[in-house]
Amino acid sequence: MGLDTGVAGATTAGRDRGGAAARRRTGRWRRALLAALVTGAIVIPLSAATRPGIPAPEPAALAPLTSATLDEAYAANRADAAEASRMAAADGDDRRAAADRAMADPARHFLAFDGRGEGQAAEVFGDLAHAERVAVLVPGSDTSLDTYDRFRATALNLRRQLTLDAPDSRTAVVAWLGYRTPHTVSTTVLTEGRADQAAPHLREFIRQLHGITGREARVALVCHSYGTVVCGRAAAGLDVADIALVGSPGTGADSAAGLHTSARVWAARGGDDWVADVPHISADLFGTTVGFGTDPVSPAFGARVFAAGDGGHSDYFSPGSASLANLARIVLGETSEVTTRA
Repeated sequence: MGLDTGVAGATTAGRDRGGAAARRRTGRWRRALLAALVTGAIVIPLSAATRPGIPAPEPAALAPLTSATLDEAYAANRADAAEASRMAAADGDDRRAAADRAMADPARHFLAFDGRGEGQAAEVFGDLAHAERVAVLVPGSDTSLDTYDRFRATALNLRRQLTLDAPDSRTAVVAWLGYRTPHTVSTTVLTEGRADQAAPHLREFIRQLHGITGREARVALVCHSYGTVVCGRAAAGLDVADIALVGSPGTGADSAAGLHTSARVWAARGGDDWVADVPHISADLFGTTVGFGTDPVSPAFGARVFAAGDGGHSDYFSPGSASLANLARIVLGETSEVTTRA
């Protein structure tokens, strides 16, 4: 029995060592591939499928957003989504027509909607007018109206976690798709160009948000993947209490201090997130800066690193995950309850 156990243990240990070695080899190959992609991004441009022009009405002309005009804005954007659905259907785009039709549902609440092209939207979950804590989610690459449901699911999961953890708290979550996100397989995902375009829109949105909720409401930015680059570019002087960076390839800043924000800066990465293999560099190639610099979960960056469990790049908002639990604590201001990375 003892001999059998020892052999089994040795075999298991051998498998563990072999598995670890295989993972290291895979990691080296992935890092080499990603490094080649970064280096060749400007020299050998990659093509990415883009959606052709999709007909839709101009965004609704809205009164300045306040708590008193919220219902008016929600109604106008639902009407806009309904019209966009009709126009897409007439153009033969059944996929977009279905997506727009879902957004026109009377139960949905949009602060902004633009059905043109890849589309933009800002959807509210909860009673924004009376919220004391607001989370604004900023998505990463390949997020558009065509893929919006998966982004919406992350907002719903966070909203449910907030309600579960603090049922008596007045909270709201906003899914902010307020910029044209880059495609994962493209040169734009390796540079700050889209983030630079998005940053002023995010700053303006946060300003409008405080006009609705009042200055007493505490806002947390929850930024995922390329969305962390957007948040990094917008951070300076932004009136938010917390900035949480998950699955980040970098922010374009060398450190949390380089973001020039008074907000608490948090960072996390799941154990199986491929973004760990992205080279954390910032290089000038032919007049274009490629890469986003210091890894936000590294000690050199100086963020408050929290536990995210063993999940992958798309698992930060999964129900029951360590990352979702910690994100909810950050939004609620329960910072002493946030668990740190092992």
